Order: sequence, then structure tokens, then C-alpha cells
Amino acid sequence: MERRNLLKMIAAATGVAMVGGRAFAYELHSPVPLSSTVFSSDDVMLFNEVADVIIPRTDTPGAKDANVGLMALILANDCYTQEERSALVQGLVTIDQQAQQRFGKPYLLLDTAQKLQYITQLDEDAKRANNQQELFYLSSKPYDKDRDENAATPHFFTLIKQLTLFSFFTSKLGATEVLRFEAIPGKYNGELDYKKGDRAWAT
Repeated sequence: MERRNLLKMIAAATGVAMVGGRAFAYELHSPVPLSSTVFSSDDVMLFNEVADVIIPRTDTPGAKDANVGLMALILANDCYTQEERSALVQGLVTIDQQAQQRFGKPYLLLDTAQKLQYITQLDEDAKRANNQQELFYLSSKPYDKDRDENAATPHFFTLIKQLTLFSFFTSKLGATEVLRFEAIPGKYNGELDYKKGDRAWAT
């Protein structure tokens, strides 16, 4: 899947242009240690559990299987503005606080049904908050090119959802076991047979 098409898909799925999308165009040539970021291993664990509700394991791997939290938080550390990073950091804290208030226990201890209920509500809250700030997706702008530095930061759950989708579909598991993957693509075929339900191509 071409990066631009992925960014369009993410923008359509979240209703907001991809935050940090222009910076995400760079290639990670060497791994960045988590210790070099503002995030911790506990943040990665919590992110993975939230992401697992967004992309659960079915007959194919889910977000948690791909350990999207590690890549997502390193990308956020490197590509987000200070304000966006702060919103994400506070968002992870808020998830635990709200889970404690609603269910009497931290998010990691919620059962599957409670997690789904809570994340569904968060998604609705994020859409409502983004609409109130007049943050919306324009088909011609799938990512935040030339984004106004003074523009409002989307709801923290929107940031989590975008990072989850981006990290998963650019991971080895997402590209090879969820999307269709051909290591060395052949010639272009503009009339390739398509059957309803066929997976999208990663390459």
C-alpha cells in the first residue's frame, strides 16, 4: 500500500488529516530506543491494549500482535510537535483515570466487553470534540502538509487511532498477513481479477 493511500485511508477513518503525516514520510534506517523518548514501557503496554480494540486479532493478526505501541510512540516522539506529544502523553494518563472512574479499575484490568464499551465511547467523544474544533478531513489533504502551527490538536484518541493504523499497516505482520504482499512485484496489470472480500495489496 502506497504511503499516500494509507494516509488517505487513515484520514477517512478518523475524520482528521494525519497528524505528523508529512514527517512520517521519512524512513527509519536504524532503530530508536524507547529510552530516548518521553514514553515508557508501561505506555507501550497500555497503547497496545487500546490498539488491540481498534484492530483486534481475528483470523489474521491484530495490532497487539504487531507491537504497534513501540513504533507508534517512537514516531510520535520524533514527528509530533511538543503540544501533540503532550496531548498524547496526557491522553494515556486520562485513559487509565477514566477507566478507574467508570469501572473501578485501571484500563489494563478491564475485561474485553468493558474495553470495547469504553473505546467505542472514546471514539465518539473524539469525533464530537474534533467537529467542535472544526477539524475535518479534506480529500485533497490526507496529511498535515503546511499545517498551521496554531491549529488545534485533535482529541487524544484520534492521535492514538491514527498511530495505530499507520503503525499496523506498515508493520511486517500488517503488510504480509493482513494485506496481500508480493516481495518483488511484477509488471503492472490494470485488469487484475478482483473478487469481493479480496485483501488490499501492500505492494
